[in-house]
Amino acid sequence: MVYKIVIAGSGFAGMWAALAAARAAAIAHRTADVEISVVSRTPNLHIRPRLYEIAFEEMAPDLSSLFESVGVRHIAGMVRSIHADRREVDVLGADGEPRTISYDRLVLATGSTLFTPDLPGLKQYTFNVDQLSSAMDLQRHLQSLADRPSTPTRNTVVIAGGGFTGIETAADMPQRLRAVLGTDAAIRVIVLEMADAIGPDLGPGPRPVIEQALRELGIEVLTSTSAVGFDAGGVVTSTGRRIETNTVVWTAGGRANPLSAQIPGEHDRLGRVNTDRELRANGVQDIFVTGDMAFAATDDAGNHTVLSCQHALSLGRVAGHNAAAELLGLPTVRYSQPKYVTCLDLGPWGAVYTEGWDRQVKMVRDEAKSLKRNINTVWIYPPKPDREAAFLAADPAFVVVA
Repeated sequence: MVYKIVIAGSGFAGMWAALAAARAAAIAHRTADVEISVVSRTPNLHIRPRLYEIAFEEMAPDLSSLFESVGVRHIAGMVRSIHADRREVDVLGADGEPRTISYDRLVLATGSTLFTPDLPGLKQYTFNVDQLSSAMDLQRHLQSLADRPSTPTRNTVVIAGGGFTGIETAADMPQRLRAVLGTDAAIRVIVLEMADAIGPDLGPGPRPVIEQALRELGIEVLTSTSAVGFDAGGVVTSTGRRIETNTVVWTAGGRANPLSAQIPGEHDRLGRVNTDRELRANGVQDIFVTGDMAFAATDDAGNHTVLSCQHALSLGRVAGHNAAAELLGLPTVRYSQPKYVTCLDLGPWGAVYTEGWDRQVKMVRDEAKSLKRNINTVWIYPPKPDREAAFLAADPAFVVVA
């Protein structure tokens, strides 16, 4: 009998789930007994944590050779429906043709999507850095500003959302604008944050560093203020103020992919599926949930995963291993990632690195920037297409903390 493991998604969690499942089959000496398939639009890993940058050629490494080296099949398409009662998924192929695929174990790793509430003009008049295509759209727009007359409206960029992505996007924006408009341009970058402080989810630990960096970069921060309406020439805020601008970047957080709603049981406020410590969907047989789709305990102290590649890397390894191990009679493992860190890019100013859920600052400026550069360009990238090296890195005990 050949067991079928279907992995929906080829992001950080999906890629590592595939490698970990293949590793488990090899350990059991039953590679021929397991068929591992990854379903995604293309066999690429999009490096979403870097999309506030402009090195786009580095941000979608091709996984084809890696998958081939470990015996994983890629199916070009998107999972549209999950039929847990009969262990099948409906897939819309990249060729536009629908098909149904059966599974013995499903690993749900379709990630998160940008939260886009129903605000006037949001979809028509804002940009974002949620996906590679949208990040490239933003860069093309910024470059097009050079063809317009120099006005305060042209030279102003508003970042709607002062969380992790908003801060990194804002900190990088002045140098991006000057590269397009010239070093003498009177540019203005404004961050709108609805909470009463910048980086509310980052807590008070790194806040003084963040505020100092943004201040020295010349970035304005308006707290207790959100964007409520948009048009081609500006944004209206919750305080009734209008800011004239041709460029609004929406960074108001993420939500679990809508596929999560097809899994019964409890979900968190972001739509993520509650899982047990082995990453099974609570109350659903044969389905493991991982990455940004999973609301999972990271430790025994009451902490849970956040939407980050830091957690997705380990979540993927554990879910993929357990999906195969459960079929092949190997021991399953509990997901555990008690060490929590953050490394926030602050543009030319540097970065800030924290440790612990209370986010104690450990490094700032150039030292933290060097660490961030390693994270962004080395640590989160896929292994080389070498079976032995890939299996070594896919061990669920292997943890990347950044």
